[in-house]
Amino acid sequence: MGIGKILRRTFLIGSAAIVGGVAFGAYRVTRAAPNPLDPSEGQAALNPFVLIDQNGVTLFAPRAEMGQGVKTSWAALIAEELDVELEQVNVLHGPAAAAYYNSAFLSDGLPGKGYDKSDFQHNLGEALGVIGKSLSLHGTGGSTSMKDGFIRMREAGASARETIKQAAAEQLGVDRSQLKTEAGQVIAPDGTAIPYAELAEATAGFEPVEAELRDPAEWRYLGRSQPRVDMVGKSTGTAEFAIDVRLPGMKFATVRRNPKLGSGMKAFDDRDAKSMPGVEKIIDIGDGIAVIGTNTWLVIQAAEAVEIEWEDAPYPPTTDAIFDQIAKAFDGSPNSTMRDDGDVDTPVEGATEITADYTAPYLAHSTMEPMTAAAQLDGNGLQVWTGTQMPLFAQMRAASVAGLESEQVEINTTYLGGGFGRRLELDFVEVAVKVAMAVPGTPVLTTWSREEDMRHDYFRPGAMARLRGAVKDGKAVLIDGHVAAQSPVQQAMERITGIAGGGPDKILVEGFFNQPYAVPNYRMSGYVADVQVPVGFWRSVGNSYNGFFHETFMDELAHAAGRDPLEFRLEHARNEWDVAARCLEKVRDMSGWTGKTPDGVGRGVAMTYSFGTPVAQVIEVVDEDGTIRINKAWIACDMGLAIDPHVVKAQMFGGMMYGLSAACFGEITFDEGEVEQWNFPDYDALRMHSAPEVEVEVLETNRFMGGAGEPGTPPSMPALGNALFDLTGTRARSLPLSHTFDLLI
Repeated sequence: MGIGKILRRTFLIGSAAIVGGVAFGAYRVTRAAPNPLDPSEGQAALNPFVLIDQNGVTLFAPRAEMGQGVKTSWAALIAEELDVELEQVNVLHGPAAAAYYNSAFLSDGLPGKGYDKSDFQHNLGEALGVIGKSLSLHGTGGSTSMKDGFIRMREAGASARETIKQAAAEQLGVDRSQLKTEAGQVIAPDGTAIPYAELAEATAGFEPVEAELRDPAEWRYLGRSQPRVDMVGKSTGTAEFAIDVRLPGMKFATVRRNPKLGSGMKAFDDRDAKSMPGVEKIIDIGDGIAVIGTNTWLVIQAAEAVEIEWEDAPYPPTTDAIFDQIAKAFDGSPNSTMRDDGDVDTPVEGATEITADYTAPYLAHSTMEPMTAAAQLDGNGLQVWTGTQMPLFAQMRAASVAGLESEQVEINTTYLGGGFGRRLELDFVEVAVKVAMAVPGTPVLTTWSREEDMRHDYFRPGAMARLRGAVKDGKAVLIDGHVAAQSPVQQAMERITGIAGGGPDKILVEGFFNQPYAVPNYRMSGYVADVQVPVGFWRSVGNSYNGFFHETFMDELAHAAGRDPLEFRLEHARNEWDVAARCLEKVRDMSGWTGKTPDGVGRGVAMTYSFGTPVAQVIEVVDEDGTIRINKAWIACDMGLAIDPHVVKAQMFGGMMYGLSAACFGEITFDEGEVEQWNFPDYDALRMHSAPEVEVEVLETNRFMGGAGEPGTPPSMPALGNALFDLTGTRARSLPLSHTFDLLI
């Protein structure tokens, strides 16, 4: 559905309108952000998350639904306290608004390893969350949605429930304590049921009522799996993604940008393209051109027909030269040393030392829906329809490009055809606005070709690691690690704010310095590489490469110590954090791990802590006449309370599959400054016939709530590499693994 603003008289969602609404909830911040719900005179909008009108209940879940189930889980948080049936309510994303800030974005950036945080540190992180309102952090990412919404949305539902009861109490002449609520109705003392919809107008005059949250023993939704509210639309083809948006009089566009990333163009000749029937306009967008015409296929063909002279890339022209530049970062001072326990510079007497160097490639997000946005500029302002993870930033960027105030721009957030961090960026919104500016009054859907999408990503940075370790008496006694990569944080800061980021970059070393293993001498340092390849936030970010580096090295340490790799990890985890140890124990039991595998079978294990959640995985591979197939996988995770266990399992499965695809085949390479991968044949993924059978167990002993969307990705890559070592005796220290092994395609 296209989502519009709540205007003075109507809230337009496509052709439907919710009118006469009243919104509720407890939105407790020092200074409330403006409520984006703005009903007409005589109606009250008390909170951004719940709307009740004569047609029923609408819940707002302003986190981008990109397949992770957030729309369902956020609605369940509200509905649990509001006493409505999920099948009775309409669930919408809502407009871009500071009121929908993500309160959990900032807490993960606080110093510390995370798993060892105290109550004070946890509470400090929650308190700092309100700063997200001032920073316009209306966004989805960092596996934060449930941490952000768990308390806030329940408070919104509870306050709404009690406010409706108060209105009913005064109407009936009874005390509010005599009333009950059930299935979207207030139940009077005599058993009469009054639907919430009938109380909307009466409730408009009341201030929100403070309400206590229910005891978990009374929960009906939370902790149980619910039917996904997005599944019917997706199963029937009626769910609207940006690429599906159709408006009266719509034109279609595409882009062709400099394949030497970050540079512009010297000149272009569009005479042949302009002569193609249906091509209506070709415009200069700075680093390339956009073609506007009557259909998407036509404009893609026309864009290829434009002769363009490009400027050179601002980075080394080849992959090898780029990685040489990354390696130079090790010659400088570290950007951070966030773990420095004991003394790693003095050799441990009687210990066996090993060293290893690792490399991880640049990766594309490769979302199934390429970058797409529709936009229309007219006398009333600018409207944009797109799948974005950052609606408020998108609104501000669109306004800046069009020369408007932010209030003149309406962002309609559709379903996302894959996000993985790519749709945190604003380039596809900026391009769509430039296209709309070229044809005022006309809606235009700008869809990137797969080739443009693949070759103009903000890539997961390539990374290198150098590790030295020592074992003695079967234990790791020393780990000294150094990792070098570009900084997505520094680049993103400059892209969004125009100010270069600086200071210690925790994301660069996440998954490297903060793994829950007890090792007495343990130092981990990060180095920022000075390379100008565009990089961004890829699912699990720094953990994605650091998980491979750290857990492959742990495997090498275990073998150097003559120990079973799982038991080796388990011993070190038990002495550091029992939550992580229990995940290893669970995955050991699930898989029937014995440490011994028959000929033709290999098993590997890995455990990583990221986004507050430890995840342990065992991967089994089999040799089938020289071709290696991933046969089975077992996953155990512990994110504390699982709001919806089925959603958590799906995210662990999906995160692992995303990581395994990257581990097997993912690689972005450069030649003459251009990305060499154009489409899925060049950037493959696991298919149904090459995917493993998967079993997932969700533990709930973690003291604080962790994330689910990303933690399944980091352990998948080392677990597979370790399994291949078990099978073949060959240790792969670089990705993708298809360069070293004959994997089933």
